[in-house]
Amino acid sequence: MATPTQEALGNPTPLGLVTFGLSTLLLSFAYIGVYPASGSVVIGQALFVGGLVQLISGIMEFVKGNTFGSVVFSSFGGFWITVGAAGILPTTGGVTAVANPELGTFLLLWGIYVFLLLTGIYKGLKALTLVVSTLSLLLIVLAIAVYTGSAGILKLGGIIGVLCGGSALYLGCAITLMETNAGKKVLPFG
Repeated sequence: MATPTQEALGNPTPLGLVTFGLSTLLLSFAYIGVYPASGSVVIGQALFVGGLVQLISGIMEFVKGNTFGSVVFSSFGGFWITVGAAGILPTTGGVTAVANPELGTFLLLWGIYVFLLLTGIYKGLKALTLVVSTLSLLLIVLAIAVYTGSAGILKLGGIIGVLCGGSALYLGCAITLMETNAGKKVLPFG
């Protein structure tokens, strides 16, 4: 049974989905070549929107008793903080830039982690399955791009990232609008 404190809290899932989606979209557009990935907005978005706000969403999921949401949003908050820090720390002179094998392994490990999550949710909400499956594919494709140094594979990763980020953003907005409209689905999702 939920405590009065839990019942008074809003649903943090849309916040986690929206912040993940926006951060993924912004970085994916850089991978496609729209602008450089090292821009201050990309790094700021990674640190604060993808990182901090998603971490807060994960903590809120924990308070609400949602283990999956807590683990996913908290861990990806850490992921985005790491991505942002990797973009900033080398400029301070105290840390070297990330080497390709190190970055490739980082991305591959996260891709495996997300794939393992996918095995437990693939029969659930189709929109969430789309987000998680494209995320796993995105991370693995980016790892391959980093290992091989292929600009074409990186661009493919960017395209997959736009699908992934767009799906997360859409699902987050759909849930927000549904809960705002007394459970009526304003944007369809299954």
